[in-house]
Amino acid sequence: MAERHVLGISGGKDSAALAVYMRQTRPDLNIEYFFTDTGKELPEVYDFLGKLEGFLGKPIVRLNPDRGFDFWLVEYNHFLPSPQTRWCTRQLKLLPFERWVKPMLAAGDVVTSYVAIRADEDYREGYTSKHPNLKVRLPFRESGVDKSGVSEILMASGVGWPEYYEWRSRSGCTFCFFQQKIEWVRLRERHPDEFEAAKAYEKDALEHGSPFTWTKGEPLASLEDPKRIEQIVRDYEERKAREQRRRPMNPLRPELPPDLDDLYGCEEGNGACVVCHK
Repeated sequence: MAERHVLGISGGKDSAALAVYMRQTRPDLNIEYFFTDTGKELPEVYDFLGKLEGFLGKPIVRLNPDRGFDFWLVEYNHFLPSPQTRWCTRQLKLLPFERWVKPMLAAGDVVTSYVAIRADEDYREGYTSKHPNLKVRLPFRESGVDKSGVSEILMASGVGWPEYYEWRSRSGCTFCFFQQKIEWVRLRERHPDEFEAAKAYEKDALEHGSPFTWTKGEPLASLEDPKRIEQIVRDYEERKAREQRRRPMNPLRPELPPDLDDLYGCEEGNGACVVCHK
């Protein structure tokens, strides 16, 4: 029987900042870092994982599902995952994690899992443990670290932010259904092959009677129309300008520029799965 400490890395800013924070504040803990790889992640995510490994000085274990997205798509009758039916999170993220910790728990080990939910995220909940020896802790919430604190941790460490934040609000699969329309437009610009693959999945799903498209109420093919793209970009820029005017200035702690979640709130893309995007 032993104590084990594990921390999941999603490829996003919050979990990366938590890994940095734990290394700096609790160097006595032998934390095992893991990344659940769906095989459908953004290329920038893999680049960032390598950079984070350099800072941590130890590898981030890759957990791979026994069966990939294509297998489970058939199992779910070719219906795309959606906010209502998040089978991708369940089969490609949670299941591999549970399979990984199962031998630890079977050996009687006490496993503490550290989850990157911030102090300013009262509405979010972490993974719910189903085993008495699997404990879940939220260090950021316990220590009062908010969104600005996450940025400070990453910048001060030299790790910085993942490059995809230049055009996208969170990590996750290239075709994540929590993407907002401006992110689909940018995916088409930055990774056209991945956009075409997402279109193919959507076409297959619709042909099999799926009630869902990747983005609510609008197939990806319509996002290729130049007039529609222009409208989406204009709407995004207008929202960004309004949000910047609305924010109070704090010279003692400069605020981050508004990101996509700030701009769209619950209207698009909100409520994303913690295990994928943190």
